[in-house]
Amino acid sequence: MIFRSYIETFVLIPAREAPWRIFRDISWGVLPLVAGLFVMVTALDRTGVASALGALLRHSAAGALWWAGGGLGVLTNLVNNLPAGLLAGHALAQAQLGPRVTSAALIGVDLGPNLSVTGSLATILWLIALRREGEVVTAWQFLRLGAVIMPPALLLALGAVAISG
Repeated sequence: MIFRSYIETFVLIPAREAPWRIFRDISWGVLPLVAGLFVMVTALDRTGVASALGALLRHSAAGALWWAGGGLGVLTNLVNNLPAGLLAGHALAQAQLGPRVTSAALIGVDLGPNLSVTGSLATILWLIALRREGEVVTAWQFLRLGAVIMPPALLLALGAVAISG
């Protein structure tokens, strides 16, 4: 529904039709959430959290791949994958540990949020669209399925990165 709204907007522009019905379908409540996530990342970066995480990863270089991927897999469910990914980007830039650790971090940011509803902005948007269409997926249903699927997928993907080097 949301994706369709954006496509319809681009179709309406050349047709010179009023886009008001499209704006009505946009989930405006998500915008303050996204803005707040960016504010949170800026605050964490300015308080030195990114530097501390970078130093921690450098200190545990042998396990950095697992700490980056697994830690981000958990963190994304606590704070959402958008701020977790931005914070990880700052920390990894300071740690300079190489492409395998960066790959592990990307895996953690991408697979980790599949555990809980709040883990990913995309999941939140999809659930809004599903509810608009009459389908209801509860947080508990999502968590039960995510607990079965996400941990093995995360461990297997990180294992593949670990042995690929």
